[in-house]
Amino acid sequence: MSNSYTISDLAKEFDLTTRAIRFYEDMGLLQPERSGPAGRSRVYSPRDRARLRLTLRAKRLGLSLTEAKEIIELYDSPRDTGVQLRKFLDVLVVHRRQLEDRMADLQATLEEVTEQEKEARQLLKKLDRKNAA
Repeated sequence: MSNSYTISDLAKEFDLTTRAIRFYEDMGLLQPERSGPAGRSRVYSPRDRARLRLTLRAKRLGLSLTEAKEIIELYDSPRDTGVQLRKFLDVLVVHRRQLEDRMADLQATLEEVTEQEKEARQLLKKLDRKNAA
Protein backbone atom coordinates (compact mmCIF):
# COMPACT_ATOMS: atom_id res chain seq x y z
CA MET A 1 0.00 0.00 0.00
CA SER A 2 1.31 3.43 -0.91
CA ASN A 3 2.07 6.16 1.62
CA SER A 4 0.41 8.81 -0.54
CA TYR A 5 -2.10 9.14 -3.35
CA THR A 6 -2.85 11.67 -6.02
CA ILE A 7 -6.38 12.85 -6.71
CA SER A 8 -6.26 10.77 -9.91
CA ASP A 9 -5.25 7.67 -7.95
CA LEU A 10 -8.26 8.01 -5.65
CA ALA A 11 -10.62 8.92 -8.48
CA LYS A 12 -9.62 5.79 -10.37
CA GLU A 13 -9.68 3.49 -7.34
CA PHE A 14 -13.13 4.62 -6.16
CA ASP A 15 -14.60 5.33 -9.61
CA LEU A 16 -15.21 9.00 -8.81
CA THR A 17 -14.61 12.24 -10.62
CA THR A 18 -11.85 14.48 -9.35
CA ARG A 19 -14.57 17.09 -8.90
CA ALA A 20 -16.37 14.80 -6.42
CA ILE A 21 -13.16 14.31 -4.46
CA ARG A 22 -12.58 18.08 -4.35
CA PHE A 23 -16.18 18.47 -3.11
CA TYR A 24 -15.51 16.01 -0.27
CA GLU A 25 -12.40 18.02 0.48
CA ASP A 26 -14.44 21.26 0.58
CA MET A 27 -16.83 19.54 3.02
CA GLY A 28 -13.88 18.84 5.31
CA LEU A 29 -13.99 15.09 4.82
CA LEU A 30 -10.53 14.96 3.24
CA GLN A 31 -7.49 17.04 4.11
CA PRO A 32 -4.73 16.48 1.57
CA GLU A 33 -1.36 18.12 1.84
CA ARG A 34 -0.42 20.55 -0.91
CA SER A 35 2.77 20.35 -2.94
CA GLY A 36 4.27 21.65 -6.13
CA PRO A 37 4.15 25.19 -7.50
CA ALA A 38 1.78 27.33 -5.43
CA GLY A 39 0.54 24.20 -3.67
CA ARG A 40 -1.56 23.19 -6.64
CA SER A 41 -0.98 19.44 -6.32
CA ARG A 42 -2.92 17.50 -3.73
CA VAL A 43 -1.23 14.66 -1.87
CA TYR A 44 -3.64 12.34 -0.06
CA SER A 45 -2.57 10.21 2.88
CA PRO A 46 -3.72 6.69 3.76
CA ARG A 47 -5.95 8.43 6.35
CA ASP A 48 -7.62 10.45 3.57
CA ARG A 49 -8.11 7.25 1.57
CA ALA A 50 -9.74 5.54 4.56
CA ARG A 51 -11.96 8.59 5.17
CA LEU A 52 -13.02 8.55 1.52
CA ARG A 53 -13.89 4.85 1.77
CA LEU A 54 -15.98 5.53 4.91
CA THR A 55 -17.67 8.52 3.23
CA LEU A 56 -18.70 6.40 0.26
CA ARG A 57 -19.94 3.63 2.56
CA ALA A 58 -22.04 6.15 4.50
CA LYS A 59 -23.39 7.51 1.22
CA ARG A 60 -24.41 4.00 0.12
CA LEU A 61 -26.28 3.67 3.41
CA GLY A 62 -28.13 6.86 2.49
CA LEU A 63 -26.57 9.05 5.14
CA SER A 64 -26.01 12.73 4.46
CA LEU A 65 -22.46 13.99 4.10
CA THR A 66 -22.93 15.89 7.36
CA GLU A 67 -23.87 12.66 9.15
CA ALA A 68 -20.95 10.88 7.47
CA LYS A 69 -18.57 13.62 8.61
CA GLU A 70 -19.83 13.44 12.21
CA ILE A 71 -19.34 9.69 12.32
CA ILE A 72 -15.93 9.78 10.64
CA GLU A 73 -14.74 12.50 13.00
CA LEU A 74 -15.85 10.39 15.95
CA TYR A 75 -13.67 7.55 14.68
CA ASP A 76 -10.78 9.98 14.19
CA SER A 77 -10.97 11.22 17.75
CA PRO A 78 -9.16 9.40 20.53
CA ARG A 79 -12.38 9.26 22.57
CA ASP A 80 -14.06 6.22 24.03
CA THR A 81 -15.10 3.73 21.35
CA GLY A 82 -18.42 3.19 23.15
CA VAL A 83 -19.36 6.83 22.58
CA GLN A 84 -18.49 6.50 18.91
CA LEU A 85 -20.52 3.33 18.47
CA ARG A 86 -23.54 4.78 20.29
CA LYS A 87 -23.51 7.83 18.02
CA PHE A 88 -23.21 5.60 14.95
CA LEU A 89 -26.10 3.44 16.17
CA ASP A 90 -28.24 6.52 16.87
CA VAL A 91 -27.71 7.75 13.33
CA LEU A 92 -28.44 4.30 11.88
CA VAL A 93 -31.63 3.89 13.93
CA VAL A 94 -32.99 7.23 12.73
CA HIS A 95 -32.01 6.45 9.15
CA ARG A 96 -33.59 2.98 9.30
CA ARG A 97 -36.86 4.49 10.54
CA GLN A 98 -36.83 6.98 7.69
CA LEU A 99 -36.25 4.16 5.19
CA GLU A 100 -39.04 2.08 6.74
CA ASP A 101 -41.42 5.05 6.48
CA ARG A 102 -40.48 5.58 2.83
CA MET A 103 -40.89 1.86 2.19
CA ALA A 104 -44.38 1.91 3.76
CA ASP A 105 -45.29 4.89 1.57
CA LEU A 106 -44.02 3.09 -1.50
CA GLN A 107 -45.94 -0.07 -0.56
CA ALA A 108 -49.16 1.93 -0.18
CA THR A 109 -48.57 3.60 -3.54
CA LEU A 110 -47.85 0.25 -5.17
CA GLU A 111 -51.08 -1.20 -3.77
CA GLU A 112 -53.01 1.80 -5.12
CA VAL A 113 -51.41 1.40 -8.56
CA THR A 114 -52.26 -2.32 -8.53
CA GLU A 115 -55.89 -1.55 -7.64
CA GLN A 116 -56.19 1.10 -10.35
CA GLU A 117 -54.63 -1.27 -12.87
CA LYS A 118 -57.13 -3.99 -11.91
CA GLU A 119 -60.06 -1.60 -12.29
CA ALA A 120 -58.81 -0.36 -15.67
CA ARG A 121 -58.48 -3.96 -16.94
CA GLN A 122 -62.02 -4.78 -15.82
CA LEU A 123 -63.40 -1.66 -17.55
CA LEU A 124 -61.46 -2.49 -20.70
CA LYS A 125 -62.87 -6.04 -20.64
CA LYS A 126 -66.42 -4.65 -20.41
CA LEU A 127 -65.73 -2.29 -23.30
CA ASP A 128 -64.29 -5.09 -25.42
CA ARG A 129 -67.36 -7.29 -24.77
CA LYS A 130 -69.70 -4.41 -25.53
CA ASN A 131 -67.90 -3.64 -28.80
CA ALA A 132 -67.83 -7.34 -29.78
CA ALA A 133 -71.59 -7.66 -29.35
